[in-house]
Amino acid sequence: MKVGISLPQFRADAEAAILTARAAEAAGLDGVFVFDHLWPLGNPDRPVLQSWALLGALAVETERIDLGPLVARVGLVPQAVLHHQFETLHRMVGDRLVGGVGAGDRLSREENLAFGIDYPPVAERLTQVATACRHLREMGVRAWIGGRSAAVRELAAAEADALNVWESTPDEAREELADIRAHAGDRHVELTWGGRVYITPDGADHPHAVIKGTPDDAVEQLDEFANIGVTYAILSPLDFDEAQAAVKTLGEVASSLR
Repeated sequence: MKVGISLPQFRADAEAAILTARAAEAAGLDGVFVFDHLWPLGNPDRPVLQSWALLGALAVETERIDLGPLVARVGLVPQAVLHHQFETLHRMVGDRLVGGVGAGDRLSREENLAFGIDYPPVAERLTQVATACRHLREMGVRAWIGGRSAAVRELAAAEADALNVWESTPDEAREELADIRAHAGDRHVELTWGGRVYITPDGADHPHAVIKGTPDDAVEQLDEFANIGVTYAILSPLDFDEAQAAVKTLGEVASSLR
């Protein structure tokens, strides 16, 4: 299983995100990913770094690690602009690019409407996702679709290289992977996973963490996903710090999973 990390993006400046990306690369993690939101969910008054501007900076500030949006939401910009953003980033980072795309959900609607952006019916958004995936794969870019619905799983089985699920339980992930395989037939489609983590030497708890406890606890929890067939876990730490202790710990966890 590969292990990536999301960045401290809900801030007014990019320094923490860039330092974290550098630390993730130094710690041996496989990827850094950014969210594509106009504000932190449920917090319209908080700042957020725009995903594509941040990815452009990361393209320069990193050398080895995978980069990508988790996930780029269709409809925030015209389809041609979304394609051009992926094309530009691909020219900058080559095979390091992971092309994550999503249709959004009920929590996304408020963001769009607050900024005067249309939020079309789900069928139209899924068609846009399919178009983006085809474009990515034609460029030779890994295409991930993010989402948990049956319609998204069916679309991923037909058009993507992987489905990314956010905070599925192991049992849910097992069912989601089985559903993808049933729809995909001879196509090979992977399952990737994302979720919030809180890992400390003493195993302190956190109410919002899905992967939590000591580093050994985290290895055990992630290994369960790996045994199911999850190929990439993107971890979202709840305890970023200037010393990058959380990132270093995740690097140790990732090393234990290899």
